[in-house]
Order: sequence, then C-alpha cells, then structure tokens
Amino acid sequence: MASSTNTPDWSRVRLHVVTGKGGTGKSTVAAALALGLASQGQQVLLCEVEGRQGIARMFDVDPLPYEERRIATGLHHDGRAPGVVHALHIDPESALLEYLAMYYKLGRAGRALDRFGVIEFATTIAPGVRDVLLTGKVFEAVQRNSRNRNATRYDAVVLDAPPTGRITRFLNVNEELAGLAKVGPIKGQADTVMTLFRSPRTLVHLVTVLEEMPVQETADGIAELRGARIPVGGVIVNQVRPRDITAADLEAAVAGRLDTARVEADLDRSGVAGGASLVAGLVAEVRDHAERRELEDAQRAVVDSFGLPTFELPRLTGGVDLGGLYELAADLKNQGLA
Repeated sequence: MASSTNTPDWSRVRLHVVTGKGGTGKSTVAAALALGLASQGQQVLLCEVEGRQGIARMFDVDPLPYEERRIATGLHHDGRAPGVVHALHIDPESALLEYLAMYYKLGRAGRALDRFGVIEFATTIAPGVRDVLLTGKVFEAVQRNSRNRNATRYDAVVLDAPPTGRITRFLNVNEELAGLAKVGPIKGQADTVMTLFRSPRTLVHLVTVLEEMPVQETADGIAELRGARIPVGGVIVNQVRPRDITAADLEAAVAGRLDTARVEADLDRSGVAGGASLVAGLVAEVRDHAERRELEDAQRAVVDSFGLPTFELPRLTGGVDLGGLYELAADLKNQGLA
C-alpha cells in the first residue's frame, strides 16, 4: 500500500528514471514499473546502462545485445489489450560507434577504431563523454517520431539508472562535460539531452528500503537532483515487511511482557509440540521483529518528511522471478505510479 495518497497525474511523462542505493532493488522496481506501464496498453522500452545484464536475468532471457528486444507483455486490465515491454542494454562502446556513424559517417572506420581499442580508451578516459553517449541513446528512444520509420515508437521509456550517489552527475551531462568540450556535436548533444531531462516529460524516482543509510542517501539524492533542476517523481519504499502483528503485541514483545502461557496454549491447540524452549525461541523472534519494526517506522517518518508521493512494495519471500515482477507491477499500478 502507498503511504501517501498524493498520486499526481503523470500522464505527460515519457521518461521514468529509476535510481536507488545499491541493494535496495532499483533494477527490480524499474522492471516492475515497465510491466505496470505496459499493463495500461503502453508500448514501453526498459533500458539499462550499467553493463550487468540484469534485465536478462530478471526476465529469464538470453543476454541482451545492443538492440531492442521484446521481452514481456503487460497485465490484462479492464478488457484492454496489454502493451509490450521491449528491453535495451546500452553499452558505451556500441553507443560511440553508433554516434560516429551518425555524425561523422564513420562506419567501417569506426569499427576499425574499436579493434584498436580506441573506443574503450575514449569512453574510459572521459566519463563525461561516456554518460553523454549513454543518455543520448535514451534521448533518441524517447524522442522518436514519424521520421523514425524503422524504429518502434514508445509511449514510455524506463531507465534503470546508476545508483543514487551518481545519478545527478550521470543526468547532468552538460555540466559534467563542461571541462571537456565547449563546442561541437557532442556538446550540442549534451545540451539537447538536458532539455529532455529538465522537462516535465522526465521524472526521477528514488528507491529505498527502511534503513538509515539508504534513506539518508535518498534525501541527499533528492537535494542534488533539485539543485540540478532535474524533476523528482516519487519515492518507492521496497522490501517492506508484513505488518500482521498488532501494535499492542509488538509493544509487549519489546517490553518482555508477552503472555508466554497463551502462546504455548495456542501451539498445543494447533498440534505443535516443543514446549517452553520453542516458546522462548518464538518470543525472541517476535522481539527482534518488533525492534526492527520500530526502526522501520522511524525511517518511514523520515521518508514521509520528503513531501513526495511515496509508494511501498512488499518483500518477496520467494525471491524475484517473473511472477514476482508481475506482482510488484500490479502493486505499483494499484497505487497509481504505473
């Protein structure tokens, strides 16, 4: 359930950028968001730029090449036909070769440079150039129109972006490029990309879990994005534990006041043997859970203080597989994000 009822109309948004501290499940959330958007009949492109082939693993498909591949369909909803999710693995070397072919007509010559290692050298020595190439490909996918006759036109693009600590530098490409290129096509491309990233057609969503460090990094990321004038969307609180123990019982567990005799009697009625040792173990588990819930509630209050639309996704006890992604997609859709 969403912990905020403030779910604005984001129908104009074409690019959803998903970021989060490592370990918060940002890639999982990006995949679920793409499925959720496709469930509304949209044609969606899910992009990754970190070279980990995470999309292929989550959707159980072969490693993605540098081309768009259909990988899934959305959920059926209200009798409408679901949309389709395509995926694209963007690597800087392939993006640079495409860039050289497009702007400098270096087809065969560009591939020769790649064999000599020039492409890898260029994208390693100048990270700002690397990010311009990666974001430029995302820009091209968002901006397609009738002139792109042989390319799929997407209603939405979801970008599984770098972690929160690097997201502003990654998106603020013209600032990062300032010391490398003052003029020329690549500087022009950076400026053009920024017109999209700073427009209402883009939103950056931040994924966190209810722990102090990820929540603080989320707060820092929001401040940095706003400082760079890049629009911030919502906060997705991931891996939320079930809240099926009453507040009174949690309070009693922390205070050591649980009625152990009642617990033992309930176990006996259920036919579970174990006696006092089992009860002691269960009481210790409940106490640990209660203390964890207290910490989570404190961090949830911090998240609420951000003043952004907030969405919550449950911890998937069976791990993340395609079925789990569809469950999360339905949750995001029901909460109004997708």
